[in-house]
Amino acid sequence: MATGLAENVRNYRRTAGMSQEQLAEAANVSVGTVRKVEQGGDVRMETLHALARALGVATSTLFAIEAPTPVIGDEANRRYLVELRKALMPPVGLSAPITNLGEADELSVLRRATADAHALYWADRYDSVAKRLPGLLRSAEAAVEALEGEEQQRAMIARCHALLLTGKYLTQVRQYDMAYFALVEAIRLARETGQTLTAATGVVGMCWLLLRQDRFDESEQLAAQTAAEIEPRMSDASAAHLAVWGELWLRVASATVRNNRPDVAHEARRMAGTAASAMSGENAEFPLHWGGFGPVTAELKAVEDLALLGDARGVLSRSDDGLLGSKALRNFGKPTAPNWDRHRLDVAQAHVTLKQHQDAMDILMSVRRTSGEWIKHQPMARYVMTDLLKARKRTLTQDMRDMATHLGVSG
Repeated sequence: MATGLAENVRNYRRTAGMSQEQLAEAANVSVGTVRKVEQGGDVRMETLHALARALGVATSTLFAIEAPTPVIGDEANRRYLVELRKALMPPVGLSAPITNLGEADELSVLRRATADAHALYWADRYDSVAKRLPGLLRSAEAAVEALEGEEQQRAMIARCHALLLTGKYLTQVRQYDMAYFALVEAIRLARETGQTLTAATGVVGMCWLLLRQDRFDESEQLAAQTAAEIEPRMSDASAAHLAVWGELWLRVASATVRNNRPDVAHEARRMAGTAASAMSGENAEFPLHWGGFGPVTAELKAVEDLALLGDARGVLSRSDDGLLGSKALRNFGKPTAPNWDRHRLDVAQAHVTLKQHQDAMDILMSVRRTSGEWIKHQPMARYVMTDLLKARKRTLTQDMRDMATHLGVSG
């Protein structure tokens, strides 16, 4: 059955005076892929990027309002996160929300609990994070209710930090509606308490969430607007200020490169590079900023652009050189594990494209050893594994079978 997306691709192709074969060649995809899209089939977002580039339109112009397909297999997640959902989104009636706040901890205890939970997040212990967040949120809200004056303001900031972590975790595990609620509340609290940089950190997370939902235009606009509002004076800006500002420009670049706006993406990468060059190394101090920023991270994201453009050789040529070489990593520090691992998946995909299958498999196994829970939530990892299975002509190795099972990929 034809869909709005299928009709849009077909109409833009015809307007451009291209046949299906010509579009396939320009986009570097198979003719079968173009036919599949125009017949209403489902394809990866990367394929839509390629088609949009070939057609000379923004990726978002291909999207269309459709009735959603049935949600299948989410029942377990609803059960796993029920306590977090209750703590974050209590039922609201005609009077006060129905909540069970529990006891208010000391603010020092709340701050330490948030830091400990964030350390668990970086350590890839998602189950432990999920178990800690409900109690942390309830205790922080109880503290806000119980205190007054300056102490209440500090409690609001502590609750904001807990909500930022909640939004980060929920976005990572793709529970986007809950993540949106947490981030909106965190940004509100930061603004009310005059914590502009903390609010901007929440905006960085919101832009990441929008990007995950393929809302490219909104992610770009929000990040660019916020970057303009907090633009630092380079001569005396703190590392945290530079990092938040730089992260916002990374969000602009990520949104626009995916939306087939290369000129805007190039300028955004330049601005991020300006922030990175003013820093002495990588900075990853949550909640001062979102997910880590510095010269190495800025370079990782520039290489990600090459991956999105399908330049496999370009990805490999820069993956272990310059700012990503061992000397630079020693001088500037290694980026956060999620940023580094995401880069390694780009490198793995480049190896697959060039039919260097064992190299790709070695990277997947390496990332699994260090970030086994993280990798299960990465569509890119599943794409790489799926492509490896399709290309494999011989019997699968035990490592391949184990990895496919870990990622939930069928052969």
